[in-house]
Amino acid sequence: MDKNLKKLTILHSNDMHGDFLAEEIDENLVGGVSMLSGYVGKVRAEEKNTIYCIAGDMFRGSVIDSEFQGISTIEIMNMLAPDVVTLGNHETDYGIAHLLFIEKCAKFPIINANLHIKTNGARLFKPHHIIEIDGMKILFIGILTQEVLSQTKNDGIIGTFVDIDEATSEIGKICNAYNKIDIDFTVLLTHIGFEEDKKLAAQLDPAWGVDVIVGGHSHTFIEEPAVVNDVVIVQAGTGTDQIGRFDIVVDTDDNCIDSYTWRTVPINNEYCPRDEALEKILRHYKGQTDKKYGRLITRMKKQLTHPSRNQETALGGLLSDIMCESLGLDVMLLGSGSVRSTELGPIVLYSDLCECFPYDDASYMLQVTGAQFKRMIKYMVRDEVWEGVHNEFYQLSSGMRVVYDRATHEFLKFDLKGKPVEDDKIYKIGLQQFHFNNLEDFFNISFDEISENAKPVVVATSCLGIFDEYMSNHQNLDREITGRLVIL
Repeated sequence: MDKNLKKLTILHSNDMHGDFLAEEIDENLVGGVSMLSGYVGKVRAEEKNTIYCIAGDMFRGSVIDSEFQGISTIEIMNMLAPDVVTLGNHETDYGIAHLLFIEKCAKFPIINANLHIKTNGARLFKPHHIIEIDGMKILFIGILTQEVLSQTKNDGIIGTFVDIDEATSEIGKICNAYNKIDIDFTVLLTHIGFEEDKKLAAQLDPAWGVDVIVGGHSHTFIEEPAVVNDVVIVQAGTGTDQIGRFDIVVDTDDNCIDSYTWRTVPINNEYCPRDEALEKILRHYKGQTDKKYGRLITRMKKQLTHPSRNQETALGGLLSDIMCESLGLDVMLLGSGSVRSTELGPIVLYSDLCECFPYDDASYMLQVTGAQFKRMIKYMVRDEVWEGVHNEFYQLSSGMRVVYDRATHEFLKFDLKGKPVEDDKIYKIGLQQFHFNNLEDFFNISFDEISENAKPVVVATSCLGIFDEYMSNHQNLDREITGRLVIL
């Protein structure tokens, strides 16, 4: 008997981070939501059964998003009209209460199966969404894990299932509950990172019928999907310069994939028409932000770069030095992930600075012993950091010289201003509030242990204000990579 086969096209984005505007590269326009919308609309017109989904982190990364605290982003996303979206960790950046307000502004479903209130277990969002298309029922389930929800540490009544095991259990509950309505195809829309997606797929019971994981969070660019436990896993990097595209033949008799192709499609003026209605909305918001953010701050000696979060960078070095000098610290540990631009300068407008460093949080000073400091850095460079795990990493301020041997797990050098860091000596270390709030998770050291030396204190209420003030009063700033942190 012939199989009952139907074509399904799934387009997917992740980690867009407010990347709304196209850039001119080699005389071509690249990226931006206008051409992204144009491409999605083009495929929707060409392919009968098209679904567009977003795997988290629509927010953060642009002044248009930050100035209006995500409300502008939701209006732009409403114009883009995804069929279903899952939460990313940065959707919580403006607070859980604000997120729940923003959800009411969205004209598309936002799903998450495992963000819940601790006291009664009630979910904050709809856990799944079923799309009926051409006689098929496509089940989407949204998943986020504790590891990527560090921003909610201030929200004591909000919790998540803490690991992949419990997220797996939640998926099983939903799949079992909806099998009875003959789901033809099941997609996990996750924001946990590509390596964690593989672990999740390995734990899924094949009887649950999960076919595909569309993921985000780790900003992973892939050449081809990973396949684990017969589940096909994809991710589409970061931003709006590309979009993922699945063309799937679904076997609706056995409710599974018969065959598929997957690729990333570049978003540029060669492939993608522009969405003029969406551009009108962008011009409205950009006009407002240009007035506030268009002022010149400084001219640096040259452009500084931040190509990777897991290494010393010239731009990260400059920013950590500014914090250290301004706050009178011995060492500033600046979160690499806080630096959202891969380059800055030589001309720096206020908008450039805000997009480079959108997290305007407070800074804390901790007093730690040299032994504790070494333990913190050793945890930062632990083995799993180099195995694709999306981790927290730090830029060290000037004067630090750390050489770490991965083979022996020992420091060959751990100096500050030319002298070895002494185990019993107290050092003043700076941390941003987000990292201070997650001290134990990010450094494997407790508040109580640190507080035995001295109570941590707030030394600045605005990191962005410090950068603005310093750069406005210093011209021709420059930095080189000098071996502050060397991994052997």
